[in-house]
Amino acid sequence: MNATALIAEDEPLLAANLQAELARLWPGLRIVANVGHGAAAVEQALALQPDVVFLDIRMPGMNGVEAAQALTEDWPDGAPLPLIVFVTAYDQYALQAFERAAVDYVLKPVQPERLALTCTRVQAALQRRAAPAAGAVAAAAPGTPSALEETLARLRDLLTAPGLDAAPGVPAVPDNTPKLTVIQASVGAAIHLVPVAEVLYFEAADKYLRVITAQREYLIRTSLRELLPQLDAQRFWQVHRGTVVRAEAIASAVRDESGKVHLTLRNHPDKLTASRLYAHLFKAM
Repeated sequence: MNATALIAEDEPLLAANLQAELARLWPGLRIVANVGHGAAAVEQALALQPDVVFLDIRMPGMNGVEAAQALTEDWPDGAPLPLIVFVTAYDQYALQAFERAAVDYVLKPVQPERLALTCTRVQAALQRRAAPAAGAVAAAAPGTPSALEETLARLRDLLTAPGLDAAPGVPAVPDNTPKLTVIQASVGAAIHLVPVAEVLYFEAADKYLRVITAQREYLIRTSLRELLPQLDAQRFWQVHRGTVVRAEAIASAVRDESGKVHLTLRNHPDKLTASRLYAHLFKAM
């Protein structure tokens, strides 16, 4: 079977070894890019649209899970998402999440026998995806989730799996982490105490986080990853990898044909978009 693939691995020797083993085990697989960090993986995958993406979980900057999330959110409408294979040094506990969220995973150091099984699984998945549309529709029972819906559900499971955003052996943020009630934002020489209840939404912006209230905007030097465990998940909903909105601040939500949801806020002109990954949050009661 002929197919294209991208490899994202920050260790050059491991990346070269993986590419060499793939060339031996799957001669019809063409590696279109071999990159060393998550941001480059997203950029090149969006540009080249490979059939398969091999993502190392631990990469500098954007990790493999975040790269998978970014690909899912930014992938062109109508184009089939690439199959994701995670490359990881995690232990068996964490691998249970990968088994649910990806077509397969490969452990480091890469073992040829295990990689051969991965190639077989990926080829089978590509063959199923390439089946004639009419046959696929006929075989699907009413209410059966689409391939895209299944991919989104699996990735959501992975994003909420404990400990996967930390290094192996590092415990996850405990559920009983105290919830923030006030945001301390510096404005010049002054520190503004912003009640969390007044925040409409948070948005990642380079090394900062924008804090938007009805009256003004603040900047804080905290990542969204650090902030999220400190927010009440019932009140603050992540609607995009870089955006968290207070649920009570949402006035309406309109879904478009691509599956994205466009949000209108109460008493504020900004419009937000919930990606396909988080569109499931907006359902009529």
